[in-house]
Amino acid sequence: MKYPFKDVEAKWQKIWDEKQVYKTDLTKTDNKLYCLVMLPYPSAAKMHIGHWYNYGPTDSWARFKKLKGFNVFEPLGYDAFGLPAENYAIKTGVHPQDSTLKNIADIKEMVLKMGAMYDWNAELMTCVPEYYKWNQWLFLQLYKKGKAYRKNAPVNWCPSCQTVLAREQVLTDGTCERCGTTVIQKALTQWFFKITDYADELLDGLNKIDWPEKTKIMQTNWIGKSYGTEVDFSIEGHDEKITVFTTRPDTLFGVTYVVLAPEKEIVQRITKPEFKEAVDKYIEQTKLLTEVDRTSTVKEKTGVPTGAYAINPINGERIPIWIADYVLGTYGTGYVMAVPGHDERDFQFAKKFNLPIKKVILQDGTNETDELVEAFTEVGTMINSGKYSGLRSDEGIIKISEDLEKQGIGRRTVNYRLRDWLISRQRYWGTPIPIIHCKNCGEVPVPEDQLPVVLPYNVNFKPDGGSPLASNEEFINTTCPKCGAAAKRDADTMDTFVDSSWYYLRYLNPKYQEGMFDTKLANAWTPVDVYVGGAEHAVMHLLYARFIHKFLRDIGLVNSDEPFQRLIHQGTITNQGAKMSKSKGNVVDPGTFTDQYGADVFRMYLMFMGPYELGG
Repeated sequence: MKYPFKDVEAKWQKIWDEKQVYKTDLTKTDNKLYCLVMLPYPSAAKMHIGHWYNYGPTDSWARFKKLKGFNVFEPLGYDAFGLPAENYAIKTGVHPQDSTLKNIADIKEMVLKMGAMYDWNAELMTCVPEYYKWNQWLFLQLYKKGKAYRKNAPVNWCPSCQTVLAREQVLTDGTCERCGTTVIQKALTQWFFKITDYADELLDGLNKIDWPEKTKIMQTNWIGKSYGTEVDFSIEGHDEKITVFTTRPDTLFGVTYVVLAPEKEIVQRITKPEFKEAVDKYIEQTKLLTEVDRTSTVKEKTGVPTGAYAINPINGERIPIWIADYVLGTYGTGYVMAVPGHDERDFQFAKKFNLPIKKVILQDGTNETDELVEAFTEVGTMINSGKYSGLRSDEGIIKISEDLEKQGIGRRTVNYRLRDWLISRQRYWGTPIPIIHCKNCGEVPVPEDQLPVVLPYNVNFKPDGGSPLASNEEFINTTCPKCGAAAKRDADTMDTFVDSSWYYLRYLNPKYQEGMFDTKLANAWTPVDVYVGGAEHAVMHLLYARFIHKFLRDIGLVNSDEPFQRLIHQGTITNQGAKMSKSKGNVVDPGTFTDQYGADVFRMYLMFMGPYELGG
């Protein structure tokens, strides 16, 4: 007789639901195990085998631990805000809220068929006011502490999505991670979270968590801590100075020109009139390039002189000031001292534009008169460096830094590659930013007792380069909480990574009314014991969640340093040699197998097909 799996599965799923078998008693913390998969985005596309490979084996392992006596908490929710639903609305006219809620229902139906032991009492979705109210509350706490701020800055702009992208959302080829359009630079006033204040702690914390080494390295490199010296160069004929950051102060005697990022405001002030036309043209050309294009090592070097000159503080030499797109205004100080004899990028630039190349570090076993055919970037002996000649260059770094500090023209410092988290989005389907703009009072936070600032339903989604909420008069027009005058709400919405930066805390009591989350339960159950999700989130979600958790600790809401103690990246399921995705047309519906063999047999196959981290 054939095993009637459909009848058996339906029967037991009904019994489990009625008896609340998988409801976790969170008051019992002995032998507790918080097992969590990254919350899914409710896409219109059906769940494919890749999704099952994320949820199925993790749930099987959690079920095993439950049978071994662990008090397992395994919730599931939905990362429900974001661009795909809004783009779908633009294309079809179906409101993002309507399509999202339908997709959530479809996902839940498929997950129930899987027979997973999720505690549905903890179910949540990020697109409802009961949840995003606390995104807004979090924003206000960051704002109070000076960790949320607004400034005009060059930003990554997707012409197709018509919105700003964080640096982490631009792929290595310079395209938008969502739609593949080439990203351009645009100057806009945007909101930022000051993640850079936690740079050192984010680095140090990696030693305390059980994460894949590759992911730790990715975060380490993304934060990019480097030790160096800031050096002040005066500008001939101007009261202003430019400050460069260098890890090689031993090469100061070899500086033959200075390069500024084209977007720096000082460029306009110091450029000589006869150079202005060429400089302005170059600045406009640079705006069309992405950061990836500008920093490419294979791209031909370009630049133009400003006609201005800087004075090298160590020897008084007069050196020309150029602008070049390979220098970024968002990295370091936006100014670079060029040492073509000992930096390969500077060497190529100097060769192209016939700029002087000085040898000030002598490679062991070579002569001072030997021609440099490439930049020498290693440790050697200092030459042509005044009183420092004869020192080993690594000693010279220390000695020159000390002397610059004594003279008040330099200082030892630490630099980071990490930039503050840009959270503004000129889109509709997201959390409204709880700030009011008043002509009298400036930026005014929405009072906490007036939260949530509810996202209106009736909005024109068609992107025009501005924020859709700005066209909704009922939403945008308000009164100032301070002076009572007519005022405007902020029209931008938050990056959806804000939603997912703290959701694991809300799962513990999603209906909690007294605060962002139940702090007693949070302190008992976090950090999450085992967290499962894709490695593609290494420098976005996983970094942002660590930052927010540390901030919540600092304001007394959690007592731990890290959100996720152990991290596992599931392998990728491929078909026809490529990652399974709707766009590639290689998706396989799990129903193909479950309808024929049942959920349990298919889950067992996924468990035994190979090492979980490798996929297949």
